[in-house]
Amino acid sequence: MPPKVQIDLITEDQAGQRIDNYLLTRLKGAPRTFVYRILRKGEVRVNKGRIKPEYRLQAGDNVRIPPVRLPEPNEPVLVGQGILQALETNIVYEDKGLIVVNKPAGLAVHGGSGLNFGVIEAMRQLRPDCPQLELVHRLDRDTSGCLMIAKKRSMLRHLHAALRGDGVRKRYLALVRGHWPATTKRVHAPLQKNNLRSGERMVEVNPEGKESLTEFSVVKRFGDFATLVEARPITGRTHQIRVHARHAGHPIAGDPKYGDDDFSQQIREMGGKRLFLHAASLTTELPDGTRLEVAAEPGKMWDDVLRKLANV
Repeated sequence: MPPKVQIDLITEDQAGQRIDNYLLTRLKGAPRTFVYRILRKGEVRVNKGRIKPEYRLQAGDNVRIPPVRLPEPNEPVLVGQGILQALETNIVYEDKGLIVVNKPAGLAVHGGSGLNFGVIEAMRQLRPDCPQLELVHRLDRDTSGCLMIAKKRSMLRHLHAALRGDGVRKRYLALVRGHWPATTKRVHAPLQKNNLRSGERMVEVNPEGKESLTEFSVVKRFGDFATLVEARPITGRTHQIRVHARHAGHPIAGDPKYGDDDFSQQIREMGGKRLFLHAASLTTELPDGTRLEVAAEPGKMWDDVLRKLANV
């Protein structure tokens, strides 16, 4: 059964406690961030009025609780409060139909293959009032940046259609080995997926693969050692930017599959313990015709490494 609005009548025994503490006990399994959000938005009401988290309940109060899907008694709560809090902080855009989160590097977009959870499972836990949350697209586990999550099926269909056409423009940043030449502006190389005996998925340039095109431009050079480039994937193949960068002779720092171990080690010694590929921004048109433009910062580790490179 879908969740419904509930009205709680406060008893003498329950009186005296703060409304936020009451809700945290009443809504077992709901993240603290969610409880404070529904209080802030006025979705929880006492005697039909808005209240603040510090309001102390009185006997006879009627507490309105909005529809919330909570874990079943035997259903494990997968995601810890630390990760939930980090994701809440990393939301760069949200409306009634869409969330865009700045996904941290190292966090998969969904569970599976030995992973108990990913971003989508965490977001479903973070937004128990949104039963239709679905990933619009994916990012590699080690890639950070803008990730779209639809709250409604209608938004999911709209954005899938936009992705199939030319309706979503994505811009990535990547730190690559060597001096990327200004003349290399496009890498047009067909890509084919191969599954190794270990089950690991690898992608390679192959004439029999699918047409794949990435546009590159130089953002900043660090001598002949490294270059910060902007990558705009025109097609959307698995590992496309990573394989195209290597194909151009400039693998991405920290890439365990397609990178250069010596280069990655040197970046790691500067504190760069991640894949240096970041989905920095995306632009698309929403169903109501408004234009959405969002951007996400790659974070302190990324910035610190670029600062050290600039001073070498």
